[in-house]
Amino acid sequence: MSTETQAAPPPDRLAVGADPHPSLYNEDLAPLPAAKRRWGWFEIFNVWTNDVQSLAGYTLAASLFITAGISGWWVFAAIVLAGLFVNYLVNLTGRPSVTYGIPYAVMARSGMGVRGAMFPALVRGIVAIFWYGAQTYFASTAVALALNALLGSPGGRTLLGMTAVDWLSYLIVAAIQIVLFIRGIAWIEKFLNVAGPGVYLVMVALLVAIWVQAGDELIPAVTGIFSNADVQGWAAVTAFLSVVGTMVAYFSAVIINFGDFSRFSKTERGMKIGNFTGLPLSLAFFTFLSLFITAGAYVVYQDGQGDPLTNPADIVGQVGNTALTVVAALTFLVATIGINLVANFIPPAYDLSNLAPQRISFKRGGYLTAVFGFVIGALWVAVIDQIGLPKFVDTLGAVLAPLYGILVADFYVVQRRTLSVADLYTMEPTGRYHYTSGWNLRAIAAFLAAAVFSVAAVWVPWLTDLSGFAWVIGAIIGAVLYIAVMTRGTPARAVT
Repeated sequence: MSTETQAAPPPDRLAVGADPHPSLYNEDLAPLPAAKRRWGWFEIFNVWTNDVQSLAGYTLAASLFITAGISGWWVFAAIVLAGLFVNYLVNLTGRPSVTYGIPYAVMARSGMGVRGAMFPALVRGIVAIFWYGAQTYFASTAVALALNALLGSPGGRTLLGMTAVDWLSYLIVAAIQIVLFIRGIAWIEKFLNVAGPGVYLVMVALLVAIWVQAGDELIPAVTGIFSNADVQGWAAVTAFLSVVGTMVAYFSAVIINFGDFSRFSKTERGMKIGNFTGLPLSLAFFTFLSLFITAGAYVVYQDGQGDPLTNPADIVGQVGNTALTVVAALTFLVATIGINLVANFIPPAYDLSNLAPQRISFKRGGYLTAVFGFVIGALWVAVIDQIGLPKFVDTLGAVLAPLYGILVADFYVVQRRTLSVADLYTMEPTGRYHYTSGWNLRAIAAFLAAAVFSVAAVWVPWLTDLSGFAWVIGAIIGAVLYIAVMTRGTPARAVT
């Protein structure tokens, strides 16, 4: 028998009131009772390890090795440090949802107001849809890899930068994700349980194949090929910290809405164990493999010429083994689809449902996510890829960062770790989170001010040195401004 203390509160603390307002409530947004919480540490671990293992995750890590200008070992250390930091951040956002069983869209009502929460939910939903489209595209590259290996790379004319095989692959991935979503969360959980170990087996096999060919050249390549002689002293320190910031931004979408997952946890202790094993530990192993594979592929398949390959699907294609290519492609496909559904499909489905609970169910929100995400992913090669993945990641993270700062500051400082669940679902003017007609205008102002600066840190040339820190900057400014505006005067029912 487990000796863990159940994190779920007594039934009375989960009560939404005798008559929750229909515009704020449906079964998907309701607090999840203890009896329906079946996740232990392994399920949380799987959420993170599959997020780490996706094709986009590898591509980002490889891109950072190449562009940072410092030794591959220092980039590796920076990514592991980011994993430890993200672990701390999600423990903060996960706790209230473990305690009260509510998703992020409802949790946001505490700080933004019962109506105002539609705003951050919409922002979070839009960012997740962008990520959903991006990950769908990356997953399709694995299918295209397998089809090209079997068909002999037919090539042909392109549309928006993609061949007929690329488009067929993209349609296949989009359809698979819809089918899995329809089958429900239990099928997605099984999907993740298979994908995690499979990806590591393929990557280890790929590393062995590359190392055999690279021989004694591999270890020196890890240290030297990514270094830039001009990046020394303070510039090297800044590059190191920028890698940390960009990796935090990569996880930003899950960091802020982690409550959508932690609400399924049976205990807070189980959540924390899953976070630690799935983040710093799993991320360290995956990054180690990524570092050696990226460096080895540069030595073996490019002979030190041209730009290093950043997509593992492209690297597998260079091996020349059709069987390995097909197996690797299917494995990467499963991993990327799994995390895409969990991290970028389920959250916006909740967020869109929160906009109009009576008209948009969780399932309908999922269908809307699929449609919008399909359009974004279709434009990846022709439009978004031209920006570069690190800048794309930093921009989305900069938008979400102030929301994280406000969420944490509200729960731990303003609300003092105690929520009135019933007031999260009522439009009564006496409700604790009613503020001004359901909107906390002070919180909205704090978000906008912080978001403008954090996004500017990514795009304004004279703020270039801050681009890697955009997420941290936005979160800190958002939290500080929120606390300042909520403690000045007497905000309506902000503190009891």
